[in-house]
Amino acid sequence: MVKEISAAGSVRVAFLGLGVMGFPMAGHLAKAGHSVCVYNRNATKAVLWAEEYGGDTAATPALAASDCDFVFVCVGNDDDVREVVLGDSGALAAMKPGAVLVDHTTASAELARELNEAADARGISFLDAPVSGGQVGAENGQLTVMVGGEEHVFAKAEPIIGCYARFSKLLGPAGSGQLAKMVNQICIAGVVEGLAEGLSFARRAGLDGEALIETISKGAAGSWQMENRYQTMLAGKYDFGFAVDWMRKDLGIALAESERNGAELPLVRLVDKFYEEIQSDGGGRLDTSSLLKRYD
Repeated sequence: MVKEISAAGSVRVAFLGLGVMGFPMAGHLAKAGHSVCVYNRNATKAVLWAEEYGGDTAATPALAASDCDFVFVCVGNDDDVREVVLGDSGALAAMKPGAVLVDHTTASAELARELNEAADARGISFLDAPVSGGQVGAENGQLTVMVGGEEHVFAKAEPIIGCYARFSKLLGPAGSGQLAKMVNQICIAGVVEGLAEGLSFARRAGLDGEALIETISKGAAGSWQMENRYQTMLAGKYDFGFAVDWMRKDLGIALAESERNGAELPLVRLVDKFYEEIQSDGGGRLDTSSLLKRYD
């Protein structure tokens, strides 16, 4: 359930990026009574959003961000963020002093620190705030948000973020949110691969998959992935969910960071290689649970 904020506490916000995550996230802000202006590279998507939620659209990130209290970004990667924030028509140059820039994109910690420095030079506050929960979590207002930045800025932004999040937490200075998201994806990669191997083993052993998961999901092996993905995995259905292409992007970010901090990620390297095989076979848009296809 979305946490409603009264119109009396409404603020003016911009939302840049209306993909499968950003579209419903911006919608929750509008439903909560905030004045929302959206920007999307595909302007048709912005028009569709405005028709559904009644907000405004802008032709550039700068026009969307002008005179806003908060500017939220949810795009594809580091380069996309730089384009909509720091580009010639980027949001940062148009933001008023005292405003807050919140980047929900899963990107590098290096970029977060870069944006924090650029924002600070203009008297603007910054939070890196990647999310977990997928498209369903965004649609239901049940995302988990991992945040990096200053405590007083987070305290200011938290009620607004709460329009589409069930939980958010400040984890340290700028970049900490992105580092936390890397850990999140590292853990997911191992869990999904373990589930894929387990289901493959079960099939070859002649076990009933439904009965098996009904049993072991109640014990120590249970996980979100097991509860929410086993049925589609057993049915060989993967045309939904968090795409392999996106997961490889995220794992690539984690692997690059590990080169800087010296962390060993042998499992991530292995699973990333498996996802590369799925991509090569034309499965880049399949859900991450498609790891089971390798064993079929």
